[in-house]
Amino acid sequence: MTLIGETSANAAADLIKDGTDQGFMADVIETSKTTPVIVDFWAPWCGPCKQLGPAIERAVQAAKGKVKLVKIDIDKHPQFAGQLRVQSIPAVFAFVGGRPVDAFTGALPESQIKAFVDKLAAQAPADAVDELLTLGKESLEVGDLGGAAQAFAQVLQADPENVKALGGMARVYLENGDAERAGEIADMAPAGAKNADLDSVRAALALAAAAPSDTAAFEQRLAADPTDMDARLELAKALAGRGQWQAAADHLLALIEQDRTWNDEAARKQLLIVFEAAGAASEVARSGRRRLSSILFS
Repeated sequence: MTLIGETSANAAADLIKDGTDQGFMADVIETSKTTPVIVDFWAPWCGPCKQLGPAIERAVQAAKGKVKLVKIDIDKHPQFAGQLRVQSIPAVFAFVGGRPVDAFTGALPESQIKAFVDKLAAQAPADAVDELLTLGKESLEVGDLGGAAQAFAQVLQADPENVKALGGMARVYLENGDAERAGEIADMAPAGAKNADLDSVRAALALAAAAPSDTAAFEQRLAADPTDMDARLELAKALAGRGQWQAAADHLLALIEQDRTWNDEAARKQLLIVFEAAGAASEVARSGRRRLSSILFS
């Protein structure tokens, strides 16, 4: 699958773009419903425009995806400049939630431009972000990794440190078989950030790193002696390292049922990590905890 990498690349590519009348609805109105958009109306013959344009670009780039910039040459694309009653250029409008919320005309000092962009960056529509996070989570649940990646990438455009989006994107990579990239995404979360998806991904990566490379030897030992607890524990670790949560949990629960205190409760401790890796809301964790309680309190 290439959708995940393509999504990230496309997200970075459209931070600053040349706009058109034909693309205004998509590039400005629709985009501003998730990420604030600055529209710079300019023309090649305008001296102050040449001074202002690079300063806005620098400020937008410094905002690291929290704001986008659309530059529109009014000589080629006069329609929306007319609708917004632009009488002189440069004219700059800020859009949030599909509507203009701020504006200025003329060249400003760079400090004022930065303040304008920073103020706008703080106005990302919270409802739209929540909707995208919900969409990403629902897409993950039905196995639509491409749709999940697109939703989480849009959130990360507006807020590169959004913990929920980082956790979701890390899980997308993990479920797509790219454990290395999943770890990199998880490491991008702010220090001390807690999130169920991040915790799940980190637990899964830890299990994979510690897992035996092969199951055959342990399976043979168990076939010869079903009471071989060391073999069953190592087999459970190997299965967990492959993401086979249910099979791993079954073996660990069997160990706990056989001797709950064996090896300093190694089976119970491993089982809790498996539950975390599978996800607290997963059927593996829910049914496994019920079975564990039944064993412990029987």
